[in-house]
Amino acid sequence: MSLGPKQLSFAVSQVTKSACSKKFISLGRILSHWDQIVGPDLAQHAQPIKIQYQKPKTRREKPKAVLEIAVPSAQAALMHYQVDLILERINRIFGERWVNAIKFVHIPANMDKKPSFKNKIPRVTASDKIKLNEVLENISDPEMRLRLESLGQAMLVDKHKN
Repeated sequence: MSLGPKQLSFAVSQVTKSACSKKFISLGRILSHWDQIVGPDLAQHAQPIKIQYQKPKTRREKPKAVLEIAVPSAQAALMHYQVDLILERINRIFGERWVNAIKFVHIPANMDKKPSFKNKIPRVTASDKIKLNEVLENISDPEMRLRLESLGQAMLVDKHKN
């Protein structure tokens, strides 16, 4: 049995199956371009935290998405005046008008770091570790295996939270 792309693609698909939905990929793209979307000054204070989807009522309607941004009140006022520009920049990333609205979630202004919305991460169970090792057993590149294992553990933890 050769260790070619077929085995790697199988392992990646098994590890990322639940996380690579459109919602998570979209939020990741927004996060990776956040400085360009809102500018470096506002990017220091604001952070996108969630995308909410609204299913279309008919087949002809396009789906709608609302981006939630955590931001202190003072910066929220500045961002409110730039909503159209922010939406335009976000939708330029996706190539179509996909995100339709922005909702601001207020956070305390005296926070000295970017807001962090992660809870304490629960541990992965022993049975989950065994399953993950079985999926990754054919990955010979140690760096690739380590990264896939880390991704798999994060996905399993997220699965247990929900």
